[in-house]
Amino acid sequence: MALWRQSLAVFKIYLQDGLAYRASGMIWVLTDVVSAVTLPLVWLTAAGSGTIRGFTGADFVAYYMIMVLVSNFITCHFMWEINGEIREGQLSSQLLRPMPWLPFMFMRNLTWRFLRVGLFLPWFLIFLIAYGQIMSGVQFHFGWEFFLAVFLGHCLSFLVAMALSTLALFTEEAQSIFELYYFPMLFLSGQLFPVSILPEWAQMLAKLFPFFYMTGAPTEIALGQMSQAEVHGVLIGQFVWIAIAYGLFKFAWPRGLKRYNGVGL
Repeated sequence: MALWRQSLAVFKIYLQDGLAYRASGMIWVLTDVVSAVTLPLVWLTAAGSGTIRGFTGADFVAYYMIMVLVSNFITCHFMWEINGEIREGQLSSQLLRPMPWLPFMFMRNLTWRFLRVGLFLPWFLIFLIAYGQIMSGVQFHFGWEFFLAVFLGHCLSFLVAMALSTLALFTEEAQSIFELYYFPMLFLSGQLFPVSILPEWAQMLAKLFPFFYMTGAPTEIALGQMSQAEVHGVLIGQFVWIAIAYGLFKFAWPRGLKRYNGVGL
């Protein structure tokens, strides 16, 4: 109960903080607006009146509409902020709080995820009106598997970001490593194109990494591009990668704290 009250307090604090700086949040949302405008049109033109590995033009449009919406909730980039807080010594004050650091960061991130979805919703409604006629024949599958996959995708993205952030405790320059992380993430997560349209060997490669289980898998579940057995395989894969990411964090975090001096730069 104490942890629940603390989590609720953190959520309220960072909700007020996010609302106070909503203009900067809207700037970040515009990056998703650009993707929602350009990528559906590119693949709609490429597919024409035919299909590309089972995706019609309407399927591609629906794919990107779902992708940009769920990625606003799922994708976590907190390692950049944590890196700055470690370098500036701000982590010290967080460690002194009665709430454990991992749940604190989870609620802090979750608050921003809800705010970002809220900021994106007006744009999303505009895109639904603009693309609604094109997507009229698409069948969506918003069952419990989809919502569970979205939540697990969020947890996985968060824990991977937290595991990556511990690198800032071991090195003075972690930003280059963070930038390197985005190269495979963009190609294997399904954010640039559906993983299902890749060759079989590339699909197998994507499913060996955690990126696909963050955003690509929930999106394909919503479009009915997976069989029931494949959906269950995705959920199992998400649980496995969550356990791996959590284990990496728990391994690196105490060892990194021994190197942390908290003086700032």
